Formats: sequence, structure tokens, C-alpha cells
Amino acid sequence: MSIEENYNISFIASLALREKQIQQSYRPIIAVHKWFARRPGTLFRGLLLSEFGIGPVEQNYYEANNFEGKTVADPFMGGGIPLLEANRLGCNVVGMDINPMSVWIVREEIDSLDLGAYEKETARLAEHLEQSLGDLYKTCCPVTGRKEASVKYFLWVKTGICTACGHHFDLFPGYILAENARHPAYVLVCHSCGDLNEVEDPQRLGKCGCGVQLKTEGAVKRNKCACPKCGHTNAAPFHGDGPPTHRLFAMEYHNPELKNRPGRLFKKPDADDLARAATASTTWKQLRSCFVPDDAIPEGDESSRLHRWGYKHFHELFNERQLLALETSARFIAGVKDQRVQRALATNFSDLLRYQNMLCRYDTMALKSLDVFSIHGFPVGYVQVESNFLGLRNAGGNPVGSGGWVNITEKYTKAKRYCSAPFEVAFDGKKKTTHFIAGEWIGGKHPRCPDAPPRGIDIRCASSTETDLEPSSLDAVFTDPPYFGMVQYGELMQFCYVWLRKLMGKEFPGLDLETTRHANELTGNETADRDIRHFAEGLAAVYKRMAMALKPGAPLVFTYHHNQQTAYLAVAMGILDAGLTCSASLPCPAEMSGSIHIHGTGSSIVDTVFVCRDRGTTPRWMLVTDAAQLARVIAHELTELCAAGMKPTLGDIRCITFGHITRMAIWGLRPEWDVTQPTAVKLEAIRAAMDALATMDEVRAALDKEKAITAMGIKVQNKENAEQAHAVAF
Repeated sequence: MSIEENYNISFIASLALREKQIQQSYRPIIAVHKWFARRPGTLFRGLLLSEFGIGPVEQNYYEANNFEGKTVADPFMGGGIPLLEANRLGCNVVGMDINPMSVWIVREEIDSLDLGAYEKETARLAEHLEQSLGDLYKTCCPVTGRKEASVKYFLWVKTGICTACGHHFDLFPGYILAENARHPAYVLVCHSCGDLNEVEDPQRLGKCGCGVQLKTEGAVKRNKCACPKCGHTNAAPFHGDGPPTHRLFAMEYHNPELKNRPGRLFKKPDADDLARAATASTTWKQLRSCFVPDDAIPEGDESSRLHRWGYKHFHELFNERQLLALETSARFIAGVKDQRVQRALATNFSDLLRYQNMLCRYDTMALKSLDVFSIHGFPVGYVQVESNFLGLRNAGGNPVGSGGWVNITEKYTKAKRYCSAPFEVAFDGKKKTTHFIAGEWIGGKHPRCPDAPPRGIDIRCASSTETDLEPSSLDAVFTDPPYFGMVQYGELMQFCYVWLRKLMGKEFPGLDLETTRHANELTGNETADRDIRHFAEGLAAVYKRMAMALKPGAPLVFTYHHNQQTAYLAVAMGILDAGLTCSASLPCPAEMSGSIHIHGTGSSIVDTVFVCRDRGTTPRWMLVTDAAQLARVIAHELTELCAAGMKPTLGDIRCITFGHITRMAIWGLRPEWDVTQPTAVKLEAIRAAMDALATMDEVRAALDKEKAITAMGIKVQNKENAEQAHAVAF
């Protein structure tokens, strides 16, 4: 049995769609630490069960499975989803990644932890932070007069200096602090006096108490701003040398005495609030830092934006209250004697950084902090949010707001509990049921049965183009490789890594490398001069090594999507150079459509799952020769995705189409493929083969002609035609 026979597109797609809407609820393990673009765990569980299980995947998905003795590798480990799913199912796993943060995170996810010892230490840390820093996050409630109300968020606006007259001015792109989605009214900042005003209708703003007419649009437009004093037009970054300056202009706070009051609580900072910020600044300047890194921000596609704004070192991305709090936390963690618990707290510290910096933005609709990586880059906005470092709990003990120690340790605890009690979520209409899968677990040793056979876990910080694997030692490779020209993980994760390395020491296992960036990283990168040829050659080198390590007929399975045909040329070259054939290309939703970096861009949320082998069979009906035949295959898959609850877009159809065209180009080119040809020649041969089969315009025309997207049924998939139904060997 195999993926080609057992996989069910609509069943797995329905699970993946739900998971990606709130992934931590379905796979709490991912909350150990931020990683980017994690694919659905439900997808890889489905693929593993389809390959190693008996019968259709939907029949054994909610049952305990144990594939003891099977060995699965992932050469592009990233956040570890394929490895975690394989380990949970009893497989030995081998994982590789060139990025040391990836290796740290996956080890933290999969290594066992004494949760009792961890929770005891987190309680001690919380008490220490409260005693040391608690007053810095308090405010006086202007409604009740309560002096110990807790601040949830501090709102800061960048300030500029006029190059003509030297006047200091605020850089507001707009004056709406909060919309009326989660608050009874709009909240506007007065551009004259700074008071906060509640407005029912943004079309009828009225006046502030100071008598000035309120407005929604700020003075900053397209990175230019006229000086309010002399009228001179200034351009970003609006200041001289060094990082930008900021002014505290508003706060959101929490007062349990007003728990029945609708909406949120906002205030303009008073003299005491400004004094607390000044106290934090003074205390920080008098403190000799031990754990704040002084690493320079290197050049890069993403980090160059920081340089343009005057940021030269990573510590400049934090305000002085944040630096004081981070230093205080790091000193505590450095003194923890239990090394496994210390590692866990260091991981929490690293994950917390993404919320405790002056690049975070305030979501005026959701009324929460957006962490620095919410758009997979280094955004430099004009209004920044500082979260309460300690974090808050309500009367019921649940976290309030986001971005504090309470939030980070709470989700980490849930993540590690999931390791010993994993579950799956099933749906019957709108009814949701949680199934704990007894007999499955994540880790090297069974958490409750010490006599159970251990599972092999081999995690390597190494380039997969160079790592050694025994020939015919792998039962499968499951991976989610980099997508050419996409997220610069190496650049982004350096933000966390410099702090983690400073805290734990460069001699600590796994932290010996100075940087998360690597010249051989497989992403397009203009700064590093990495083009499509670099990507194709790197992918081919990895796939060749994996093919040599696979047992005969064992699959190399990977997910992929991209908006451009060029990126698929590299995929095809990698498979062909490895001596493999693509026996199936299957669609599965793998992104959340509402993600900030996806929504409104026309990008696809669907991945193609490429299943590749050196020998095996493929269904005859999947072998197409023109756009009309391909349209019938795509129509069937769109019907399956619609049955799963998805509404495919043109972007989704484009990526599904590219997947099939790539598969058939590989099928046609493999018999005469010459590995020794120059990369440019091979890429051009693949492009010609793809275009000869069908272009995107031809496929769209074929789909439109037969109204296949909504109406077409495909009899060959129902095996009504015996000639078309049987499999073709390769």
C-alpha cells in the first residue's frame, strides 16, 4: 500500500483547513517557539499513515498507530512538523537544518521535560519579576482611581526632527487608536492636545475637549511629513544618526473592578506613567549589562530596512524598559541549576523577544500586539506597542492580552503536555470531538512506560548537501523545503539567536555557530546573490543524497507552492537529478487565508504534495498529454477541495496546475535526462517540456470551456473505465 492508493484529498484537506485557522489548538507542540510557515500536522500525519498504514487513511486516522522500525528523514527540518508526526507514530527520525535556531527549537519540542520542575521554576521567575519590575507596569485608573491597575500595552509614536527648523514633531500616519469591532466606539487621538476621544461615527468626528476638530488622517504620507511649525517637507527616517526616537502617547490597561464595563480601557499617560518610564530608563543606564547582546545587524534583504532607519545593533530595537526587563529575566535564568529546565526557560526567553521590541505594532481592530514576525519580516512602522513584560491574568486565572511571560510559559506548558497526551480533533457537522490517541507520544522514551522500546532521534545542525546517511537506510523522506524567493529565515531568526547565544553561552551545545545565516541557504536572496540556479543546484544536491539513502521504492515526499513557474523548474531539476519520478502531485491547503502575508495578495493557500520514487506505479488517469486532459484532473481535485469546505481561488488553481505540469514534465524527461548538462540548459529543457504540455492560459481556457470548476464530474476517477483505471509502472 502507498500514498498513491490510500491518500484521501478531501478528508485531509478538511482537517488541514481547520487546523490552519488556529494551529496551536490542533498541534499545541508548535507553541514551543515561533517558526515560520509551518505546514499542517494533520497533512503529514495523513501522508505517513497513507504510506505505512493499511487501508484508506480515513479508516485509521483516529486510531493509535505504531510504525516501530521505520526510519524517516527530513533534510529541511525547519520547525519540525514532519519529524514530530513521524516520531509520534513510532518512527526513528533523522532531521537536518542549516539554521541553528531550527535545531534548537526541534530539540526543545521533542526532548522530554519534567513539567513539575519547570512550573515550579516559572512560578519563582514570575515572583522575582513582580518584585523587581512590577511597579513599572502599573497605572492609576482614571475611572475608579485604583492606583494599582495593570498596563496591558503602552503605545508609542515615532518622532522626527525638522531638517529646516529643528522642531520635534510626532509621526502619526493616522489618529485612530481603536476601531469599534472589539470596543463600543472608535478611539481617536487628538492631534493637538493628545487626549483620547471616543467617537461613534468616523464620518462625524466632532471636536476634542480642547476645542480642536478631530481627524483620522495623520501628517505622514508615503514616508513624508510636513513640519507642523514651518511647513517644510521631511522624508523618512525623519531623524539624524542613530535609531528612531519615540514618545509614549497612550495606554491600554486592565482593572478588575471594571470587568463588567464593555470594551477596553484606554488612557493618555499621566505624569506618574511618564515618571515610571523615566525610572526604567535611569535604572537601565545605571546597570551593567551581562546578557544584552551588542551584535551588529548584518546586511540582508530584510535587515537592510533596519539600516535605512538607523538601527545598527540588535539591542537598539528595544526600549530601555524592555532591556531592563530582559536583562533581569536573563540573570534569573542563568542561575537555574537544572539544565533541562534552564533550556526550557531560555527557549521561552527567546520566543518572548518577538513581542518585547519596538517593531511590534498595535492591531487597531483586534486590539492586541502584533509580534515582529507577523508579516515574516522586520516591519518599521510609525506607531509601536510595548506589551506588559510580566503578563496579566484575569480573576479566573486566564492570561489577559499578549506578549508577556505569562502568555509564553502558559502555551509552552500546553505544548509539552501534548507530547505525552497527543490528540486529534474530529468533526461531525459543527460538533467537535477531541480524541486522545492512547499509545502515541512524542519523544525518545515513553513518558509513562520506561520499558517501552526507545525511538531513535538524530537531530543535526548541518547542510543536507553534505550530511552522511547510510545507503538504503531510510523508509521515507518527508519534508517542507524552502520556497525560492520567499521568507529569509536565516536573517529573521538571527534576531532571537543573538540573545539566546548571549544567555546560554557560545560553548553551550548547539550554539557554537555565530549566526543563523549561511551562504548555502536555499532561498533567493539579492543581497547574497543567490539566484534560481543556486536554488536548483542546492535542491538537487539534497535530493540526490536523500535518494541514495532511500530504500528501493521508498518515497521522497515534499510540499511546495509558488506563484511563478520559474520556481518549479528547480523542483523538477532536483527530482530528475536524483533519478526519481513524480508518481503523484496532490493538493492540500497549508496556509491560513487570513494570514497577514497571504490575505489580499492573490497567493495560494494550497500546497502541492509531490510524491517521488525511483520505482513504483502511478494511476493511468493521472498521465495527461494536453490542457484538456489536465483540466479534467484539476476539476476532480477542485471538487474534492470544495467538498472539504474550501473555496479555491485563481491563485490556488494556478499552484495546483503548476504542480501537475511539473509532474508530467518530469515523467516525460526522465528517460533521456542528462545530469551532466549545465544547470541553465537543464532548466530551459524543463521549461520547454512544461510549456509543450500546457500553459496556464490553456488550462484556464479548458476549465472555463467545460465549466469544470463547478460542474464537471470525472468518470475515470470512479474507475468506470477499466483501461484508464489501472496503474502504470515506472
